[in-house]
Order: sequence, then structure tokens, then C-alpha cells
Amino acid sequence: MSEYKVLPGPEAYLPPSAASMGIALPDPGEALIEGRIVPEDEAIEYAARKLLSAKVPTIFPGPQVLWKWDEMAPKIAKALRELAVTLPARLIPMADYRPKYPKIDPAVEINPNHPNLTIWHNKIDVCVFVGVHCHLSGMGLKMIRGGTDCYTIAMCLMAGHEDACISVRDTTDEKIRKLIDAVKKLKSQGVKSQALPFTQFKHDYKSVKE
Repeated sequence: MSEYKVLPGPEAYLPPSAASMGIALPDPGEALIEGRIVPEDEAIEYAARKLLSAKVPTIFPGPQVLWKWDEMAPKIAKALRELAVTLPARLIPMADYRPKYPKIDPAVEINPNHPNLTIWHNKIDVCVFVGVHCHLSGMGLKMIRGGTDCYTIAMCLMAGHEDACISVRDTTDEKIRKLIDAVKKLKSQGVKSQALPFTQFKHDYKSVKE
């Protein structure tokens, strides 16, 4: 049996959990690239290359970043903003994905976990999860892998995510800034961002620089 790799899909209507296919979480100082355990710095540089090669790179900051629940959250949020400007990339925040009964707006409550509502609609080819609660990340990453060809990167505040194409654990603002530095280094070596101008999309996006 060939070694299982966590690659962009569409893989299947019900893609298997990467853990069930033998993918293990990395130890501190390590990370995952497509299910393979590597040194953390290698994964960060690989993520930078993927983001620069994307046509619609998108960052999904979750509540653990957007809510000031500890002293680290605003530092990570500031670093993510800088990353978005440096790439450049779009930011689609998940402000509060708890259902609001009796009326639920699915474009908000399950954003960005439903491929039809977010990944397909915005033509996203590479995305980054940061500060998304682990149980929701696990569900969303499998759905995205199952139904889209989007390359997923998870910057996890805890132990990482097997179901992401790239996963970095124990994320802090310093690790986000390592990613920013990797992007800047690649750009200085002549690697250009392939991101499409925001004006080419249905929505009237404003530059993250504004």
C-alpha cells in the first residue's frame, strides 16, 4: 500500500480522516507537509512558496485570533494583517461561527468550512487557517480537501492538524513573522506573487493596505 499524502482534492465525497490513514501529529519544533513530518522552518518556507504561487491566497482568521481572549491574540492578529499586506492576500474573518437561533445565516455560520459558500465562490486556491477552533478546523479541512482543489495551510495554536496540506503547531506571532520573513526572502530572490488583482472578482474588495 502506497504512503498516504494529504493533498488538495477533490478527493472524495467523504474523504478519510488523515489520522485514520496513518498521518501523525508533529512534535514541538516539527511540522507537516502533505502528511510528512519535517522541521518547522522547512514547512514555513514551503508555505511561503505556496502562498506566493497562489492566484487567490486567502487568510481565514478565527475567533481565537479575532477575540482578545488572551495577550497573544492581538499580537497574532497584527502579524496576520502584515502577512496579508506583504503577500498580498485576502482576509476572510470568521468572527463568530456559533449558530444564532432561530435564524441562521449559512454564509456566516459555516464560513469558511463549506466549500460551496467560500472556497468555490471566491475561487480560493490556497488558504490559511489561523485561530480556528480545532474541532471546526478538522471538519473544514476535510470538507475542503474532499470537494475542492484548494491547498490548505493550518497555523494551529495547539498541536497541529493532520488534515491540512501544511500544518504548523504552537503558532505565535513570532511564527507568523517567520512566514512573513520567508515571503520577503523569496521576493528578494525574484519570486513574484501570482495573486490576481482584487478588482478581477465579483466582490468589490478593498486593498488590505487601506
